Amino acid sequence: MSKLVLDLHDIFQNGKAISEELGRVMRDACEKRIPLVEIIPGKGSGQLKRRVLRFLNQPHIKELYHRLEKDDKNHGRIFVHFRH
Repeated sequence: MSKLVLDLHDIFQNGKAISEELGRVMRDACEKRIPLVEIIPGKGSGQLKRRVLRFLNQPHIKELYHRLEKDDKNHGRIFVHFRH
């Protein structure tokens, strides 16, 4: 099973870059029919994770994927599952 991984550690202070990268990885997953995207906002204070979840819960983004999973063992990871 292939997956895309987006690590946001390098751009955590750049709001525009975060949105652009999230949009890019979602488009790539849809275009390439990749079933799983792993997003790594990191643990930190949780602000970046909340921002990512807000992005993913937008209606036009939410219709692209099937299911969202927060990693139980590592709170710094989010899995986005696609059904193509």
